[in-house]
Amino acid sequence: MSLRSGLSPPGLLFAVLGLGAMALPFATLSANRIVAGQGLALWQVAGPWATAAALAAMALALGLGLRGGWPWARLLGSLLGLGALLGLLGHAAPRLLAEAGEFARVSPAAGAWCLLLVFMMLMADALSVLRPGPWLRLGLLAGALALLAALFASGLLADLSVFQEYRARIEGFQRAAARHVALALGSLLAAGLIGFPLGILCQRRASLRAVAIPVLSFLQTIPSLAMFGIMIPLLSWVAASVPGARELGIAGIGFAPAFLALLLYSLLPVVANTVAGLDAAPRAAVEAARGMGMTPAQRLRSVELPLALPVILAGLRIVLVQNIGLAVIAGLIGGGGFGTFVFQGLNQTATDLILLGALPTVALALVAAILMDIMVDLTRHSPGEAR
Repeated sequence: MSLRSGLSPPGLLFAVLGLGAMALPFATLSANRIVAGQGLALWQVAGPWATAAALAAMALALGLGLRGGWPWARLLGSLLGLGALLGLLGHAAPRLLAEAGEFARVSPAAGAWCLLLVFMMLMADALSVLRPGPWLRLGLLAGALALLAALFASGLLADLSVFQEYRARIEGFQRAAARHVALALGSLLAAGLIGFPLGILCQRRASLRAVAIPVLSFLQTIPSLAMFGIMIPLLSWVAASVPGARELGIAGIGFAPAFLALLLYSLLPVVANTVAGLDAAPRAAVEAARGMGMTPAQRLRSVELPLALPVILAGLRIVLVQNIGLAVIAGLIGGGGFGTFVFQGLNQTATDLILLGALPTVALALVAAILMDIMVDLTRHSPGEAR
């Protein structure tokens, strides 16, 4: 929490962490994509003028983060620091590769990753103080995505190893992205179609709630690898025993077991939040609707569900972010998605191939969480109150 004047305690922490990160290796130069390579300090990766400019910009960014009560300046500082960091990486990679062999690779090292984390935390802290409304947050997210797209289109980071991995697998990456989104959103949609009616019934009937919630809670306790493993023999039996199942794409490995496992994990948040949201609807509003002669279905549609919507959407947020992360495990059973690159990279000890799967997963989960938070806030405010 920052002070209204003087130093910001989080900003002071970020400054200490940032200065410490500058002393760590900034980039790694490897002979090829598999070997560990040599760590290079920040002042070894570029010319003196580029290094001095980047250091000055990052130091200024950390300095802006020190001031309490200046959230917009701290936000500007985080953007300045990120720009200087990425600019130095983009400038350093072709310079280092020009003096190396044909198969050489340049990757960000611990110092660069730590600085990236520090500036992202500084940005998050500034935004938490600013508390932008949902529409402003949506605009900031759109602006951040536009800047990211412009950065990739500029080719500034094209010589970094992870982008070389991307160019070598661009078609496979596009298929993996489509499959990952299909797993996450498809399981969310299916969980909604099953979980909303079940949640409404559970809220209406205590006997059903007493059975359904413990069963769904038990499913949540099963480790993800075990759940995916259970799906393999189960769906193999279905594919072999049920006529037409194989033609529908049901098999022991692939999309079907991954989708079913994610669906089972998704049901508890949807059902529990639907019950909680309906229980939290003010009794006075429900009784007023009953007094107006509304039928139970009309009260549910016009009064209870609108009042419960923020809680229900919070459950969907949990499901979506959870499933984006869990879909990585689908790569182990042939389900596709970004997990394919993660496990290929682990098998080949290729760090950049792991990052090719991990970084888009993190970005997708972050964007999904922000969008769902915006939707939750919009349902909690009247149009005039949302900023």
